[in-house]
Amino acid sequence: MHSLDDTIVAVASPPGGAARGIVRLSGPGLRDCLERCFRPDPFVPLTSIQRPTVVPGFVFLHGFASPAPCDLYLWPGRRSYTGQPVAEIHTIGSLPLLEAVMRAACSGGARPASPGEFTLRAFLAGRIDLTQAEAVLGVIDATESAELDAALVQLAGGLAEPLRQLRSALLDVLAHLEAGFDFADEDLPFITSGELLRQIDDSAKQVRRLLDKMAFRSEAVESVRVVLIGRPNAGKSSLFNALLQRSGAIVSAQPGTTRDYLTAELEIEGLKCQLIDTAGMEAIVADLDDASIAAAAQSMTQAQSRRADVTVLCLEAGRPLDDWEREQLARFDTPNRIVVQTKVDLRSSHFPVGEGRGEGILLPASILPTSSHTGHGLHQLKEAICTVAHATAGPPTAVVAGTAVRCSESLRLAAASLDLARDAITSGLGEELIAAEVRVALIELGKVAGTVYTNDLLDRIFSRFCIGK
Repeated sequence: MHSLDDTIVAVASPPGGAARGIVRLSGPGLRDCLERCFRPDPFVPLTSIQRPTVVPGFVFLHGFASPAPCDLYLWPGRRSYTGQPVAEIHTIGSLPLLEAVMRAACSGGARPASPGEFTLRAFLAGRIDLTQAEAVLGVIDATESAELDAALVQLAGGLAEPLRQLRSALLDVLAHLEAGFDFADEDLPFITSGELLRQIDDSAKQVRRLLDKMAFRSEAVESVRVVLIGRPNAGKSSLFNALLQRSGAIVSAQPGTTRDYLTAELEIEGLKCQLIDTAGMEAIVADLDDASIAAAAQSMTQAQSRRADVTVLCLEAGRPLDDWEREQLARFDTPNRIVVQTKVDLRSSHFPVGEGRGEGILLPASILPTSSHTGHGLHQLKEAICTVAHATAGPPTAVVAGTAVRCSESLRLAAASLDLARDAITSGLGEELIAAEVRVALIELGKVAGTVYTNDLLDRIFSRFCIGK
């Protein structure tokens, strides 16, 4: 681990041209470094600045005839992100210029920062805990809105605060137990067995709630499975292509064109979907070879339908229902199902919403008329997919993937120790054993929050960061 006495510098803005780029510095020698490479305009001694301030001026660049104009954002005290004096030099976002500013800062006494070193200093200064540090990486690495939301919640203390409260409660329990040891001869009850049991049970429940969050996060799928089902030639493949806005499936007037299933990635309002076009459901033909192929295709369709997060039932407008479609409509109240009418542009009199369609079967009021040719109803279908996906999803998580992987084992060990503490209470095995198990639980929770850590652990976490963060 590098010395915290070094002044570090790095380009903090993304690569590429921009109207503004940022070079970030942090360290106890910050003012000395800035005085060697930065000139305020109008001149103000940097030593006289005691509060966070924006200072316009110029940065001197080696090998260039003129200094570069910039704004210096200065946090002169220790109430900064890193707990040290921090500065940001904001100038034009040209990579050669930003690299020249970095070289000027290094000539002034700074050194290039390692990946994640600014966030590491924030952690070591107690500005954030380890779960929040990992959330910074979660924000950087997020590729969809759900991941970003989880990372932002965790960064705001969504995991740090429950951990703080849990550790505080267990520290109170341990303090009561150890006070009883100090005054064992006085026979003073600092905490009753009933109260001790209640607090241990409450703490164990909180640990298991955190474990549930971790388990859900680690098992969460990366995208929502949206499966199109229907009779042969019901317009599934055309709808598949229309939603993708490209040709992904073969479209033909001949029924049964799709024998396998096709998949493609689709993003709808930030929701990543795996769109799946399946073979049409039909009666098995007499020819043995064709029957075998059809049976295999329909078996795949049924398997995909069972695994679907959202099922889209396609009914061709104007065509009578068959037995399979009636069976599907009878199960329409399944929460993850959407029913659409396809090919409405080809039918002069397609069935309106809510009207009967054979043997008393009513089309559901929420059916969506669509046309793959004209695009009618496609926007409403995408909205419905998002609505159903969000409504049927598991509980929202506020844990980024890296935290879930790192912390699950510690939380399991903490829960096991609290279970042993509870057994010791109910069996009357003595407060020394109870206190020992509570200490183990506190150590494991400390590993999660980062109050207990090793240099190897910190290196493993922060080496995954990009430079400048």
